[in-house]
Amino acid sequence: MATESLLNKLLRMKILGASIFGAAAIFIGGIMFWGAFNTAMEATNTLGFCINCHEMKDNVYQEYVKTIHYTNRSGVRAACSDCHVPKDWVHKFVRKIQASGEVFHWLMGTVNTPEKFDAKRFQLAKRVWETMKSTDSRECRNCHAFDQMNPAMQKQRAKKQHENAQAEGGTCIDCHKGIAHKPVHHLLEQEEEQKAAAEAAKKAAAAPAPAAASAPAPAPAQAPAAGGAALPPVTGKAVDWAKVAEAKTVLFYPGQTAIEWVLTGTDHGGTRAFKKGDRCFECHSNETADMGAKMVSGSKAEATPIPGKRAAIPLSIKAAYDSDNLYMRFEFPAGGHNDVPFAKGGNMDPENEIKLAMMIDGGKVDMAARSGCWTSCHSDARDMPTAPAAGALAAAKGIDTKAGYVTKYVPESRTQFDTSKRDNWDKVKPQAELDALLAAGTFLDLTRYKSSGASEQGYVLAERVLKPGNDVAYSGKKEGDKWVVTMIRRLNGRLSP
Repeated sequence: MATESLLNKLLRMKILGASIFGAAAIFIGGIMFWGAFNTAMEATNTLGFCINCHEMKDNVYQEYVKTIHYTNRSGVRAACSDCHVPKDWVHKFVRKIQASGEVFHWLMGTVNTPEKFDAKRFQLAKRVWETMKSTDSRECRNCHAFDQMNPAMQKQRAKKQHENAQAEGGTCIDCHKGIAHKPVHHLLEQEEEQKAAAEAAKKAAAAPAPAAASAPAPAPAQAPAAGGAALPPVTGKAVDWAKVAEAKTVLFYPGQTAIEWVLTGTDHGGTRAFKKGDRCFECHSNETADMGAKMVSGSKAEATPIPGKRAAIPLSIKAAYDSDNLYMRFEFPAGGHNDVPFAKGGNMDPENEIKLAMMIDGGKVDMAARSGCWTSCHSDARDMPTAPAAGALAAAKGIDTKAGYVTKYVPESRTQFDTSKRDNWDKVKPQAELDALLAAGTFLDLTRYKSSGASEQGYVLAERVLKPGNDVAYSGKKEGDKWVVTMIRRLNGRLSP
């Protein structure tokens, strides 16, 4: 009787309006539904599901399988969902709802051919970059985190950039756009440059016209007289080089890496850091030999590799000074000549086995403090990718074209400096403005030694100007299998112009 009474009570019990057995059935059914739903949702996170349509399999998947995220030394693979789907359930569910729009476009055939996909690639990529930026690269951080990195095991440039990112609050996607797919982030750079140019033009149009100058432009600086007639020849005391401290570095063959190349993200991975103020050596000082090897092999930034070309040259430098002069000594291994494919007879300068040049920045050329003489090396110079045709060069105004090619120049000498079109060589400022830049010290001081015995002195502004040295004297000789070159530079002499 007691058992029957208990059974009746249980049958009469209600949970949210349902009997206990009904509630149990709902609970079990809910678990089964949730399990089926979650299993189905997780199935959409698999690599197989992501590439079961040819739009993905024939386009982005083919790019992905060539990257380190697909195959690497550790055997850990990051599938599509690891980068594009959040791990936590709430954000994952939101992402699945958003994906319904992608399914709609799949049904409509919006990106069903490689041509259609490429036409929309930049638009699609920007959407992903914006999402990753807004989430602090949440999916990247599932595997990568600053506090789990060991900087001692990173390359110098990676270590430097990760330190910068931590200090400035940077996130992964700031630097690693296009890491698993065909890169299109150069289009973002162009878009930003166009916006900046439009804003600058808008401000310039709104600004009042400048008042007429009340004083004439400064007179151009006078170049030293040829042959050193203006001042007596440079003389100095003998230096005991055995007692002078030695610094060692490695010079590498740079290939066709002009300053425009340095400033373009798809060419140079350090563009963003450089534009923010980092100096080249901060990332590359320990890897110059490896960089040179990439250039001479033709695997990086060299369209016409020179067979047998030395990738890098170790250089020993010593320096001393007194009240009158700066003394420098350079020592480096001699090397055989390698025919240059693009030079007549294979030799660019038959009269000189070696030439050694040095530039000094007085602090007025914008990028020189970060890139040194690189700021004067351009894509439109001789034998570079955008060098002008002979006919165009002959018609140029404002620069000396007797050399038959575009020489070095600094960007401040041009009315435009476009790093995408790279057609700046003939956009020379008026002579009065160049004279003012010279008078203000906006140039790179240049000296050069030729193994035929010449010491040259000059500067780089709108072009390279070199004349017989007046404030500098070089001497050099080959000692066994090495070259030794010494320099005496007057400390109180005039600037090169």
